[in-house]
Amino acid sequence: MSINPSESTAELTESPSFLELPADRDETGTSTNIIEYKQPDEGLQHKIGREQLLGATAQRIRQSLNLEIILNQTVTELRQLLACDRVIINRFEPNGTGVIVVESTVTSGCPLLGTIIKDPCFTEKHIERYKRGYIQAVKDILAAGLAPCDINLLASMQVRAKLVVPILLAQDLWGLLIAQQCHQPRQWQQTEIDLLKQLADQLGIAVQQAKLQKQIECLKVQQQLQVQQQTAQLQYLLNFEPIARCITEQIRDNLDETQVLQAAMQKLAQVLQADCCQIELYSDHQTIVTIAYEYTTTLPQCQGLTKRIADFPEIYQPLLQKQPMQLMEIVPGWNPKLSVVAQVAYPIFDAQGVLGNIWVKRQTQVAFNEFEVKLVQQVANECAIALRRARLCEVIQTQASELETLKHLKHEFLRTLSHELRTPITSINLAAQTLESVLKQEGLFDIEIVPQLLHILHKECRRESKLINDLLTLTYLEADTELLTLIVIDLQTWLPSIVEPFREIASCQQQQLHLNVADELPPLETDITDLERIITELLNNACKFTPAGESITVSVSKVADTVVLSISNSGVEIPSHELSHIFDPFYRIPNNDPWKYGGTGLGLALVRKLVKHIGASIHVQSVSGETIFSVKFPQFFGVAVA
Repeated sequence: MSINPSESTAELTESPSFLELPADRDETGTSTNIIEYKQPDEGLQHKIGREQLLGATAQRIRQSLNLEIILNQTVTELRQLLACDRVIINRFEPNGTGVIVVESTVTSGCPLLGTIIKDPCFTEKHIERYKRGYIQAVKDILAAGLAPCDINLLASMQVRAKLVVPILLAQDLWGLLIAQQCHQPRQWQQTEIDLLKQLADQLGIAVQQAKLQKQIECLKVQQQLQVQQQTAQLQYLLNFEPIARCITEQIRDNLDETQVLQAAMQKLAQVLQADCCQIELYSDHQTIVTIAYEYTTTLPQCQGLTKRIADFPEIYQPLLQKQPMQLMEIVPGWNPKLSVVAQVAYPIFDAQGVLGNIWVKRQTQVAFNEFEVKLVQQVANECAIALRRARLCEVIQTQASELETLKHLKHEFLRTLSHELRTPITSINLAAQTLESVLKQEGLFDIEIVPQLLHILHKECRRESKLINDLLTLTYLEADTELLTLIVIDLQTWLPSIVEPFREIASCQQQQLHLNVADELPPLETDITDLERIITELLNNACKFTPAGESITVSVSKVADTVVLSISNSGVEIPSHELSHIFDPFYRIPNNDPWKYGGTGLGLALVRKLVKHIGASIHVQSVSGETIFSVKFPQFFGVAVA
């Protein structure tokens, strides 16, 4: 550090050769206990020189950003103006030492430029005083009461008198501007002190200006680096985006797992300029890993190779924890000049777990950069989708095959059962008819209970026979083996003949049956047998559940481009929570008495199958004491009916 005074007040006040500024200059931070010094008349020439120096320094600061030039020219001109032996600038380092960064001297044999000053007497207290603007003027170091360490340091530099002014940056002490007399004492004038103080203020501005300029240059360099990085990132994205999109499209459009993943490895190797890309898959219990897919150009083929995970815990433990990794490896047998191989491994995983890993290998000592690793990650994510979808498709195909087998077995069972049941029912029916004939011949038919028993026997035979026929029909419909026989129908002439037989049944049950067919209906092309069966089953159902005194209505109307056939009955309402079940086989509404209403329990189930078979749709609604079944036919043809 530069030469500094001791801090003894007594020594400072007793020495006539030590000068501080007057006490009324509080901004300098000097003590009030000072020696008064009367300044002689200032010469005009010296005043002009001082003003020229201040003006020249200010102009240099405005015109130049080179701090070194400003400092050197300032100290040179200042030394010449003061006619002193040396002027230096001592800059403080962060560790507390000082460095002589600028020197102008006429003293031979003792240059100080670049000297590092370590003053044991210079403490934090001195720094704080200089920060407050303290100025030190020493006429003679030998008579100023300085500490011995200060005297020895100054003497080693051939200093006899000195004037020290701080150079401040805001509240921080940047350095000291020091004028020195080397060979004899010197009484420093107040004008000289003021000049150094003004120059120090200007140099503080120059230092601050240089500091800001350096910051600006650093920001420019950082901006240039950022632009270069962003340009590189954009270029990487432009290079990698096509392959990522291509792999995504292949996975979306192709269900062939092998083709998709093999192509993905090839494209990934090409865009990363890799020598090998591999997909290895774990076994079910994650004890073995197998290289399932591979694309290689110069490296040995390893597809099908298996490894025990327990043999490589340092590699597979992080990967199983979904952590990617990079490593360098020297692989024996490769080109000796390029035996170092950079490798990146990224786990293939989804929410259900880890499926395997992608390995990318390149014969180089340069690791994969951030964007290359991100591309590998993106490909790994797409591969996880492809693998999971392939496995899901495999499970679905297996389940579909099993379901098809079960469905076939069910159809065969129902067909066999229906045929096996039809034979005994036919025999029972013939036996009942024979028994009725014998009883009539023997005169036993007049017994009161005999007709009743025979009626029950015939009725249940017919019911069981219908049940068997319905089961066979359902079986054929579910197997989709029944072919449609399309016929063009004029509903206005055909429908009344289907409805007419039910009038007698409705009349016997004290019900009213109505038929409403709209005019100008388009002809309908459909399977007439299936349509007749649908209407018959719905009318049977309506007659069965409609109370006495209520009505049944069959209506046909054109709605937009479709025709709707509706069969409604009043006096009955199905609870809303039961509507979704009424088409189920053998389903009966819980509140209805199964002994009161006969039937096989397959009527509505058969209706839904037949409606679907002819390409129509059926809907049911039950509100306000009325239930309506509506069959909507979606396609009609303007075929003229002869």
